[in-house]
Amino acid sequence: MTRARSTWWYPALAGVAAVAAGLGVGEVVAAIVDPRSSPLVAVGGLVIDRVPESGKDLAIRLFGTNDKLALQVGTVVLLNLICAALGVLARRRRWVGFAGFAALGGLAIVAALTRAGASVEWALPGLVAAGTGVALLGWFLRQIDSFTPPEDAAAERTADSAADRTVTGGDDRTDGDLTGTAAASRRLFLRGSALALGGGALVGWLGRWLGSFSVANTARDEVAVELPTPSGGPAPAVPEADVADLRYVTPNERFYRIDTALVVPRINPAEWTLTIDGRVRRPLTLTFDELLSRPMVERYITLTCVSNPVGGDLIGNARWLGVPIADLLDEVDPDPAADQVVSWSVDGFTAGTPTAALRDGRDALLAVGMNGEPLPFDHGFPVRMVVPGLYGYVSATKWLRRLELTTFDAFDAYWIPRGWAQQAPIKTQSRIDRPRPGQRIEAGEYLVAGVAWAQHRGISAVQVRVDGGPWQDATLAAVASIDTWRLWSWRWMATPGDHTLEVRAADNAGVFQTADVAPPIPDGATGYHRISVQVH
Repeated sequence: MTRARSTWWYPALAGVAAVAAGLGVGEVVAAIVDPRSSPLVAVGGLVIDRVPESGKDLAIRLFGTNDKLALQVGTVVLLNLICAALGVLARRRRWVGFAGFAALGGLAIVAALTRAGASVEWALPGLVAAGTGVALLGWFLRQIDSFTPPEDAAAERTADSAADRTVTGGDDRTDGDLTGTAAASRRLFLRGSALALGGGALVGWLGRWLGSFSVANTARDEVAVELPTPSGGPAPAVPEADVADLRYVTPNERFYRIDTALVVPRINPAEWTLTIDGRVRRPLTLTFDELLSRPMVERYITLTCVSNPVGGDLIGNARWLGVPIADLLDEVDPDPAADQVVSWSVDGFTAGTPTAALRDGRDALLAVGMNGEPLPFDHGFPVRMVVPGLYGYVSATKWLRRLELTTFDAFDAYWIPRGWAQQAPIKTQSRIDRPRPGQRIEAGEYLVAGVAWAQHRGISAVQVRVDGGPWQDATLAAVASIDTWRLWSWRWMATPGDHTLEVRAADNAGVFQTADVAPPIPDGATGYHRISVQVH
């Protein structure tokens, strides 16, 4: 007896090719309907909302600001594995494969329709993707049947074949081993699979690309020449704030991005409005032009993500232009008992900010500009919140559409049920940026440098020590205000060998950051940043 070679990979390939084509077509439909209705985006958003907080924290630690890309890549890989298995099952029972594809499409539809701002049209991408996948899977399987006859399929299930029968199935055959019709079918199947895989990827990329174009792009360019001059003039430049190769102001393209949006919302400012309501006596609705007509200020403010580990880079300093939130709250006259302002994003995200923090004199802004230009789409165009001294998850809502006055007892914002603290003032922290961990440097004088921050309290001192020795005072650079980080430097006479450097900072009250090590959750990481270097 001879053993028939397995042909399972043919239907597996059929499942993968079918889902690739379906996803590609779905992306094109989503570009027409709304990029956020894409099956991958909608399901990914559902995953972000449902995954345990430990999973999100792990993703940020592993992938940093690429966590959303990693999620989408992982979703595609998992989907391919599922659809490959569905293809193999459908080889014997068609209904299993078709039902599986239909179920995946149903999941995409439900995910899309439950996203913030969804309309009934958001079901179309998932519906079209599932329909395309089912149709192609059926076609691929029919081609496989034509060059792998049913009796050979049965032989594959038993893995045995009669010695006196010519085996026509198997992945080691050439077209010369098949009849003319069967050979043509196999060639057609392989070419169709390649076309579906390559075409699906290309069409999917085209759909994403098309989805990134909208009237909002042109509108943002027009805003560039219309940003108002801030009251009292622009924020003054900060002399001697840069240290070595470290920059006081973070360029827009290097500013960190952490949010829950898999696809960046692109909002036409001509259609944007902001509603301020809830427990207020005079609700207010503003258009973008009305917001721009109000008195504005420009301030340097450092933002920090609560997920930033000790020594992490989820922090940046920028020059923000915006309307003081306190002025708007004065106009709506909040109920004195309304101790929380819930900011709503167009993508459904919410953040809960203490009302007192928005009215205590700090430069809390509805920002429209960043480093001299309109907000980039990634950072909240047309309007976002910027609040000094609070971690972003309770204050830095992007793509803002509503401010609701309420109480902390009445409403938990997005991250609170997921285990994060309700109150989140930024903790004093410091970081060594020069040298880098593990770097080899030459013996002699070396300029150690980094940043320290305690927004809305300010930094009064930074100290460095080597190998657990005495703390040495570092030199502090200039700052625009207590709401920004502070660059520091220390000249070290480095001696040959392996060394450990540590840093700590004190705020303007003279209180040093704690040495106790704590993870980011629930209210920010603590501990000293330390690095090891080699001196030769």
